[in-house]
Amino acid sequence: MMCRSFNWTVGPFRFGTKPAGIMQTVWVVAVTWMLFGEANARGSPFGLQDAESSVPLPFDSRGQAIRILDPGPHVDCREVKKQNISGRCSFIKNNPDCQMEGGFLNYLNGVFCIFPASLQPLAVTLYALWLLYLFVILGVTAEKFFCPNLSAISTKLKLAHNVAGVTFLAFGNGAPDVFSAVVAFSDPRTAGLAIGALFGAGIFVTTIVAGGIALVRPFTAASRPFLRDAVFYMVAVFLTFVALYFEEVTLGEALSYLGLYIFYVLTVVVSTWLHKRQRRERLAPPSPAEPEHPTDSEDGDASSVTGGDYGEEYQALLPSEESTFQILIRSVNPLDYRKWRRKPCYWRLIKAFKLPIEFVLRLTVPIVDPDREDQNWTRPLNCLHLIVGPVFCVLTLKSGGYGLYKIQGIFPVWGVVLLAGVAMAVIIFVTTKNEVPPKYHWLFAFLGFLVSALWINTTATEVVNILRTLGIVFHLSNTVLGLTLLAWGNSIGDMFSDLTMARQGYPRMAFSACFGGIIFNMLVGVGLGCLLQMTSSKSVVRLESEGLLVWILAGALGLSLVFSFLSVPAQCFRLGREYGCCLIIYYLVFLTVALLTEFRVIRLSTY
Repeated sequence: MMCRSFNWTVGPFRFGTKPAGIMQTVWVVAVTWMLFGEANARGSPFGLQDAESSVPLPFDSRGQAIRILDPGPHVDCREVKKQNISGRCSFIKNNPDCQMEGGFLNYLNGVFCIFPASLQPLAVTLYALWLLYLFVILGVTAEKFFCPNLSAISTKLKLAHNVAGVTFLAFGNGAPDVFSAVVAFSDPRTAGLAIGALFGAGIFVTTIVAGGIALVRPFTAASRPFLRDAVFYMVAVFLTFVALYFEEVTLGEALSYLGLYIFYVLTVVVSTWLHKRQRRERLAPPSPAEPEHPTDSEDGDASSVTGGDYGEEYQALLPSEESTFQILIRSVNPLDYRKWRRKPCYWRLIKAFKLPIEFVLRLTVPIVDPDREDQNWTRPLNCLHLIVGPVFCVLTLKSGGYGLYKIQGIFPVWGVVLLAGVAMAVIIFVTTKNEVPPKYHWLFAFLGFLVSALWINTTATEVVNILRTLGIVFHLSNTVLGLTLLAWGNSIGDMFSDLTMARQGYPRMAFSACFGGIIFNMLVGVGLGCLLQMTSSKSVVRLESEGLLVWILAGALGLSLVFSFLSVPAQCFRLGREYGCCLIIYYLVFLTVALLTEFRVIRLSTY
């Protein structure tokens, strides 16, 4: 079973030397120390702002009070640039609109309170580099930990390939997009990020990626899967367009998103069954012109090959029998020295950049590989996972709020979880052997799924907070940040993995992935993201409109889908370089219009 995941070993993120990796670690630690140091000075353990804290009125060098705009509940935080330089820190501390929900670091505090005004460009540069590394964390977690565990779960449950492709594996492929949408929808002020990211990723994938596939290798598209996916995606876009028009998502609309996705899965299952039945009746052999793959015919979400070095990195380095300590050291080491020696320099640079996060993820996230004889069983590391994994989970929920809560005001929750994990790890260590995995080892896939999901959710929260901070600093709308930085960051891995599939002779599979994956992201991202924000007293999620740009974004996506829906059948589903050039030119025109609208070169009088 294959799983198309985020392949970060190619693309514009290829940079960083081994010394550079050390320098990146240094500045990450430095920024963390500064932010946490300021937070501790105010008595906040995680850098979260306290809106009720008393902040003295600032004075200038002559002892006169500095005038600060009244930060009432309706003052946009982006108005901070209109304040006197000395009063910006107090403005963001007192303004409720500047308070961020969740997250471990307060990025606004770092820009306006810790760094002096003359060093704000340095702060923004560090945030940009940290944002880049957060996208790397998202890609590595989804590729090497989240997606393989979902594959193991679907294999254990004996799901058909088409069902697994549009459910578990689609979740693995779209995890960063979905979690980013869920986090962004948690606050009406950042809902524009979710809309911009989902729509922007949709346009990017259906134009740049689909057009690139046609340019790399002209091919004949699978007719029924394309028409089916295009129709479902257009319906999903229409539902989101209606929600944007009324600036709210009701409980019924959120459920309709999820219901439409369930109907989509059922349609894939039924259409695949009918297609296979017709093939059996005709007894027609597969065409030798292109390798046969289930997703070329009727699988909704075509999945590409999992990250290329996953299987090899988890192979034992020595065939001889190892001690328990040696097994532990080998299993937590993310570097295969044999592979390191024969790989080119650029691969080594990228690997050095990813080594820190891979090491931490190996310590916290178990992986079950049903294709291996030992199912990737490593007794000392798996026992360690039972201790570290649950503690990590409780410390990431609500930015540590649940884990740090003290039962009866005495014993913290994380301590209870730690003791329970230690007891379970000791029992399993005593009752198992290094060489033979226990019968219940497949259950570790569920633990790996949960821990990696929380890794992605925590990282997505930091991504959303950084993007909102950059929007405040540069006075940019959340929509434009979503359709550019967030959409590109979450989609760049899809682009290179799909183009790689096309070059390897699977253009139909790659083209199907362009439409199948974004259906899951749109329907589940909006539906689940809004549903999780609803309570018994709040059955409506408000969407704050950001003006003309939102309608340009929605209209551009709808127009691109209509163009493909009409032009592909008109070409008898034969897609060549002309079609690819048209899609790429279309995206460039859209991006130009969107940026001109953001900077008010294009505007309507009503806005």
